[in-house]
Amino acid sequence: MIYLFLADGFEIVEAMAPLDMLRRVKLDVLTVGVTGEYVTSSNGVTAKSDISPDEIEYDNIDAVILPGGMPGALNLEKSDVVQKCIDIANDNYKLICAICAAPSILGHKGLLDGKEAICFPGFEDSMKGAKLSDKYVVTDTNIITARGAGVATEFGLEIVKTIVGTGVAATLKHAIQCQ
Repeated sequence: MIYLFLADGFEIVEAMAPLDMLRRVKLDVLTVGVTGEYVTSSNGVTAKSDISPDEIEYDNIDAVILPGGMPGALNLEKSDVVQKCIDIANDNYKLICAICAAPSILGHKGLLDGKEAICFPGFEDSMKGAKLSDKYVVTDTNIITARGAGVATEFGLEIVKTIVGTGVAATLKHAIQCQ
C-alpha cells in the first residue's frame, strides 16, 4: 500500500497531483489524515482523508508520500505515525517521497546523507548530508524529492515511473498532455 500523509497546512497541489497520477494508473494509494479525518490545506481547502493513522497496516507499506506546505510539513514531522512509517519504509528499502518543505523531515532524520536531493528554496539547511541538486525532481536510491508545487505533477509521474515503469509513466504523461 502507498500511504500519502495529510496534515493541517499541507500544500494541496503537492498532495493531490501525485495522488491523481497514482490513481490514474490504478495503484493502491490511501490518504492518511494525520491531524484528523478532515484536513485543511495551507490555502484553506479541506480534504477528507481515506483512513486514520490507526488504520495503517505497517507490514504492508510499499511507499510513503509527504507533501509539503507550511505548517503541514512541520505537522507531519511531529507525528509519531509518520516517523514510524518513514522508518519502516527506509529499513525495508521502500519508496520515500517528499516535496517542497517535506524533504527537510528526511534531512533531519539523516536519511539524505550522501544522496542527491532537492527541496523548496530556503530549506537547504535542513537537508543534512544531502548533495543538493539543481533539478526539480530527483530520485536517488529509494528516495524521491521535489522542489515544490510547480512540479507536483512531475513528482507524481516520477513516483509512477519508479513503481510501475517508464512506459506506464510515458503513457500517462501523454494522456494528461504534460510536456
